[in-house]
Amino acid sequence: MIATVPPGQFFLPGPVEVHPEVLQALLHPMFQHRGPEMTALFARVQGPLRELFRTARPVILSTSSATGLMEAAIVNGVRRRALAVVGGYFGERFALVGESCGREVDRLDVAEGEVVAPARLAEAIDRLRSDAVLLVHCETGTGALAPLEELAAVVRRFDDVMLLVDGVTSVGGSPVETDMWGLDFVFTGSQKALGLPPGLAFAASSERMLERARSIPDRGWYFDLVRHHEAAVHHAPTQTPAISLVCALEVQLARIAAAGGVEARWARHRTLREVVESWAADRPEVRFLAAPGERAWTLSALRLDDRLDAVAVQQAMRAEGFVIGTGLEAWRHRLLRIGHMGDVEPGNLGRMLEVLAQVLQRGPGGFSDAP
Repeated sequence: MIATVPPGQFFLPGPVEVHPEVLQALLHPMFQHRGPEMTALFARVQGPLRELFRTARPVILSTSSATGLMEAAIVNGVRRRALAVVGGYFGERFALVGESCGREVDRLDVAEGEVVAPARLAEAIDRLRSDAVLLVHCETGTGALAPLEELAAVVRRFDDVMLLVDGVTSVGGSPVETDMWGLDFVFTGSQKALGLPPGLAFAASSERMLERARSIPDRGWYFDLVRHHEAAVHHAPTQTPAISLVCALEVQLARIAAAGGVEARWARHRTLREVVESWAADRPEVRFLAAPGERAWTLSALRLDDRLDAVAVQQAMRAEGFVIGTGLEAWRHRLLRIGHMGDVEPGNLGRMLEVLAQVLQRGPGGFSDAP
């Protein structure tokens, strides 16, 4: 049997703790997925999803992980050649997905923990003549938050270049203005800032992204954006959806609205980030990997000093009843990743940080080789 973690003690950068009301909604009895009940349910969630993405256009709902819609971005939005901004694990994943779908991918590498400068992006687009830019808004591996509004303005200067955005740990947790900023395709997953179980993914797309998709004959079937768009317009599923998760989605969207809406949710996530910043300022054992002004609102990536091993710290925290994350790949032993997205309460975050301070003072581990 899988061990459970007490409420208020789960701080992964995804999946996140799910509110009891949302979990209860998963128990809703099954109903016909191509009947009036499903149509009505899809219609009810469409408006709140548009507000979440800040778009007047239909939001597609996919029964998949967000990585599924990452593939959708490629097969629908890249004709031949893409420019991938790579500053961490998920930027590299976006590039690899592009290559696996048969596209040419040029990498614009950024030091981990940093973000790409708008001028550098402009130079690369002009030089490489790519027909799409692959951009991770919030790099979950490093906790760096790219200046999406400024970067989108750069891409819009180039005719017929699509901006395809991984918003997995930003949508719902920090400002993402799909229409205002001119984003062509932006996607997220249910298990991050939305505070739902894994299994659903959502995306908003521009009209020119749909035109691009229509021009690509071999865009597949499951992630065909044209088909998904038509389904969203008619409040219909493209195939059997995860009915229980959509029921939970409706409940969670209502909870978000009752708490003040998406802007209030953004502000709460920023406050949680500031709680960690304030705590870390007094801790010589840790420092943010990302610079001030470039830090995620939904998670904190903290580099440990050389005498500490992140895996050992994680295990010590688990012994205290708390779950936190470590770095990915080469950063596994050097980086702590603390998720504070979804419905995390400031008081619970503060209590976890108090325990983490005690664990750090004990000095578990002794890993000293930086990546």
